[in-house]
Amino acid sequence: MSATATSTPPPAAPKVSGGKGGRTRLSFPVVLLIIAGVLLALSAVRAITGAEDVTSAGQISAALAMAVPIGLAGLGGLWAERAGVVNIGLEGMMILGTFFGAWAGWQTNPWLGVLAGVVGGMLGGLLHAIATVTFGVDHIISGIAINILALGFTTYFAKLWFNSGEAAAKGGSPKQSPPADDITSVTIPGLSDWLHSIEKHHWFFVSDLAGVIGGLVTNVSLLTIVAIVLFVLTFFVLWKTSFGLRLRSCGENPVAAESLGVNVYTYKYIAVIVSGGMAGLGGAFLSLVTSHIYNEGQTGGRGYIGLAAMIFGNWRPGGLAMGAGLFGFADALQLRNGGESVHALLLLLVVVLAVLAAWKLYRKSFVQGVVSAVIAAAVLVWYLGTDTVPTEFVSATPYIVTLLVLSLSAQRLRMPKADGMRYRKGQGK
Repeated sequence: MSATATSTPPPAAPKVSGGKGGRTRLSFPVVLLIIAGVLLALSAVRAITGAEDVTSAGQISAALAMAVPIGLAGLGGLWAERAGVVNIGLEGMMILGTFFGAWAGWQTNPWLGVLAGVVGGMLGGLLHAIATVTFGVDHIISGIAINILALGFTTYFAKLWFNSGEAAAKGGSPKQSPPADDITSVTIPGLSDWLHSIEKHHWFFVSDLAGVIGGLVTNVSLLTIVAIVLFVLTFFVLWKTSFGLRLRSCGENPVAAESLGVNVYTYKYIAVIVSGGMAGLGGAFLSLVTSHIYNEGQTGGRGYIGLAAMIFGNWRPGGLAMGAGLFGFADALQLRNGGESVHALLLLLVVVLAVLAAWKLYRKSFVQGVVSAVIAAAVLVWYLGTDTVPTEFVSATPYIVTLLVLSLSAQRLRMPKADGMRYRKGQGK
């Protein structure tokens, strides 16, 4: 179609900076300053409270392992929502990934299990695309239905496939699969040991930095490296190619995109199927790297947390990665019985809430400022009156962090304009 064949202007790329409805795009130096500031705050918390595990290599390594499935689920949500399809079904697609990944992994090898997990998630994505794109079913209803169907499907077939014959002989049961072989992990020789020796000195900031870097270069699964590469590729494909521009235009203004010859249905299908594949890969990571087996209920709501990380990241890969890291850190606390660490982080929460209260009062948002100040005072009293936090609270930490982050950042977010809207072919003609 020639440029003169239509008077409709090409769909604009999504805004990423400035404006009343958007978030200012952060430059790389600013991001580094933010990371340094967070590390300084954690160093201060460790020095004041004596909670050495807050920045230890073990905590960071566990946080990275927990962040990967959350990040992959969020990456799946980003692909779908950039094309205008809300994917609440990420949780179900992750469940399919855990099941098919473990099922193929114990019978063959873990990498074929990874492939099977991706395919399982893609099948869930295809079902969601058929319902929402072709038949115009409400996106939320379709996603919830997929979550229910995936749970029922895996529960039934786990009893059928893992509870008899060779599977049962190798440790299978109605609620879990036999164990699969490990996926290779890598450690940078020399550097890991050197960083560990610095960490043991407990020097302010220096040892904390060594602990963080040490956790990122020690026993890193090859599947983690694959996930990092996928984040980079997603940014390149969606923001640096004409394919990505067309896909994002379907999430911003599908009518204008169709008027310029873009097959909106095709791009939505591609985006949602890729979305399911990403979520399935996150599920396969849980069953093949984190635990080496399929366990009923092992996703634990991480598909929903991945959506929260995507929203926190303002529908961009970089922000999503930061959000996944935050939620992964909180998730790792419960795995390491981090009652002491969570108690220490209450002090950091007091400072954050106090700063927020001062900022809101300065901006004349008196209600929000007072509420933040009251919560900060209550948390401070809790911190001063206890030495640790109950195990139940530690287990709830990832979900509490999710609620706090979304409530504090919701006012500065900008979703794709046509996200979640029903679109019927021919509207642009």
